Amino acid sequence: MIDYIIGEIKELTPAYVVIETTGVGYFINITLPTYSSLSERSITKLYVYESIREDAHVLYGFRSQSERHLFLLLISVSGVGANTARMIMSSYSAQEIQEMIASGNVVALNAIKGIGTKTAQRIIVDLKDKILKGTGGVAATLPLTGIDNEKKEEAISALVMLGFASAASQKTVEKILKEQPDLRVEQLIKLALKMM
Repeated sequence: MIDYIIGEIKELTPAYVVIETTGVGYFINITLPTYSSLSERSITKLYVYESIREDAHVLYGFRSQSERHLFLLLISVSGVGANTARMIMSSYSAQEIQEMIASGNVVALNAIKGIGTKTAQRIIVDLKDKILKGTGGVAATLPLTGIDNEKKEEAISALVMLGFASAASQKTVEKILKEQPDLRVEQLIKLALKMM
């Protein structure tokens, strides 16, 4: 299983990116928010979901582990395939989708192309508790975008690898970033270690 790919962007469209690493070009399906974040870069890191079917091996790429997690939650719902999940995540930000599900907003989900009322209701029924549980019982605060979100994810990941609890690490990193959003990842980790 591929966790992430780091490489040079060789081709970029709103639907896919080709990333070359060690002489191999990976064709990776992406969402519109991911496309927007990649348009200013020449080298990138994408977290990957690998769909292995009888007729194809398809890669889906995401800017952060939290986006990939949301994608995995969406495709766990009966009737929601990878392309439908990608359509949902191209229509709204990950934060907006989580808020729609947490608040039971069938109308907003139903407005997405290819999502009928029954599918929207099923998404809410299947995922509402998981979304609320993952955000401490309330819809999450607005996430940091693009590079900031990547910085946050890297810092939390490093702290967890050092043996700190995931929830405590996330809380500490978010608190620091609210006060000092311009810190580099290394500075962020050092400050978090002093506060833990």
